[in-house]
Amino acid sequence: MNKINVLSQETIDKIAAGEVVERPASVAKELIENSIDAGATAISVEIKGGGIEYLRITDNGSGIDKDQIPVAFLRHSTSKINDAKDLDNVRSLGFRGEALSSISAVAKVELITKTRDSLLGASYIIEGSKEISFTDIGAPDGTTFIIRQLFYNTPARKKFLKSESTEGSYVFDVVEHLALSHPEISFKFLLNGKEKLITSGNGVLSDTIYQIYGRQIASNVLDLFYEGERVSITGFIGQSVIARGNRAFEHFFVNNRYIKSPSLSRACEEGYYGFLMGHQYPFFVININFTDSAVDVNVHPTKQEVRFENEPEICQLLTKTINDRLRKREDVLEAHVDETSVKTQPIIIESFVKSAAKFDSSTNDTKPSNKVSDSNFSSQEKIEIPQSASQESNVKVKLPEPFETSRLETVKENITQQIHQDTSFETKFAEKNRGGEKYEQISFLDKEAIKEHKIIGQVFDTYWIVEYDKNMYIIDQHAAHEKVLFEKTMARLKNNQMTSQMVSPPVIVSLAPQDLLLFENYRDAFEKLGFTVEPFGGNELAITGIPGNMVDIDAKSFFMEILADCSSYKASDSFDMIVERVATMSCKAAVKGNNRLSIPEIKTLIDDLLKLENPYHCPHGRPTMIAFSEYDLGKKFKRII
Repeated sequence: MNKINVLSQETIDKIAAGEVVERPASVAKELIENSIDAGATAISVEIKGGGIEYLRITDNGSGIDKDQIPVAFLRHSTSKINDAKDLDNVRSLGFRGEALSSISAVAKVELITKTRDSLLGASYIIEGSKEISFTDIGAPDGTTFIIRQLFYNTPARKKFLKSESTEGSYVFDVVEHLALSHPEISFKFLLNGKEKLITSGNGVLSDTIYQIYGRQIASNVLDLFYEGERVSITGFIGQSVIARGNRAFEHFFVNNRYIKSPSLSRACEEGYYGFLMGHQYPFFVININFTDSAVDVNVHPTKQEVRFENEPEICQLLTKTINDRLRKREDVLEAHVDETSVKTQPIIIESFVKSAAKFDSSTNDTKPSNKVSDSNFSSQEKIEIPQSASQESNVKVKLPEPFETSRLETVKENITQQIHQDTSFETKFAEKNRGGEKYEQISFLDKEAIKEHKIIGQVFDTYWIVEYDKNMYIIDQHAAHEKVLFEKTMARLKNNQMTSQMVSPPVIVSLAPQDLLLFENYRDAFEKLGFTVEPFGGNELAITGIPGNMVDIDAKSFFMEILADCSSYKASDSFDMIVERVATMSCKAAVKGNNRLSIPEIKTLIDDLLKLENPYHCPHGRPTMIAFSEYDLGKKFKRII
């Protein structure tokens, strides 16, 4: 047996760093979270070379006392908890005391910090866990971390990093997540000297969503709210028009901490059942807040995984809350004839010009006397916001230093005022989302609205055109009929009122032994759907009854189709299987395209849609109708310039 050695502190630190510091984004996350825990209201993040060569975090928080600085870089030193009992009610983002120790073990770190009660700040440089210098320095209140040459002393780790652009995008993701979870903090992100993001920090989450994602996303989200004794749910969920092909826009926070949870993602997606097509994923920003120790955040070093005390109950609550909210809103897909993507361009907000002028006149262009090396904002920078937020462009303005609180607050106020002056977005957004049920727009399918419908006619023997309230609605008769049948069938299922149509002579099916066993496992589900099946000897079954609304369907092929799908379900998922099959049944029984309907038939169809909770999507998530506005058509025909 080899001799047992006690590892050196340097080796221990490098090993420990592997648990916390995976890439520049890991460093950014830990340091920004420390800034938030320090009470910062403004945080600036700048990276160069993907954050591998240079990463700067500047905040206006409480700072670090000079005598505490060396201690802060020791492993397992933290101001967030005192003993194991505190782990049950952790509210700070950081608490393990591993971040600074791990970062300094694999990078060159410069810290400049000053508390509000101190006359001078302090500069501390540490490289590879070795202190290089520790001196007094003039500095503003708050803390700046400058991280250079990440993994300079561990090249094996560095070679596993991706390209600079990819690593930079990971850092950007971290900033976005923290900005969404803390809308009360102003965030600024610079990539290779170019500003990519600025948020107002006014505490309004909808404004932060607008500043990050632009008008299209922000104008198509719904507020979400639930409050119970131990848990509350807040945030915004996207309507179907902004769904994506991946889960990149699914944002979960627990007690304002960004987490990844496959079970919560599935719960939210189930809440969208019937509102999205297959392989589409929703946009949402959801914060779940617990009032007690029902959640354990001390699961993983990165703290992105948590453990819930009653996870199934939380998932069910999340699914119901989302589904209930979606059912309260009209969700007609608006089709624009001249759709253009919202692009980010350097443009100016008028209020920034005014505030910049005030800064110049009030300060006479004087600069703070004690600048932080390599950490100052350029005095001439561009603001990048969605182009649709303003008509002016390519104008540069003077911005304040990130750590000058009074001037920054003025800028934050100006951003907020300008956003609220944008009536084309903010007023509409406020009407649609703030107040929930107070939104009083008359729906296309309201009883009063139906009286004003003007049915124009049918095109391609498939689509019906209806005029109402300066909009042209196009209804897909197959999708609409399919939805009506689906809801009627689901109602009969719920009330145990499914009917069967007897088949004569019986349809005989031969099954493999494993398929026969599969059928026995799901026999109750088949019977609930309206099938009547009897043994016919050996591995054969006799189908003597089929669902009542499936008279014209090939009973054998439909039965085998359902049975084949059963193999992908668990026994506990039988009701989900039923729902999937009901959707298929409705599709097969619904009137198809290329079938001409009469005016009375289409009126009956619209009346049936009126009675549904969610008439805007077929069971597969496809839209049943889309709308063109008179304005859009006027633009297309050049009547509106």
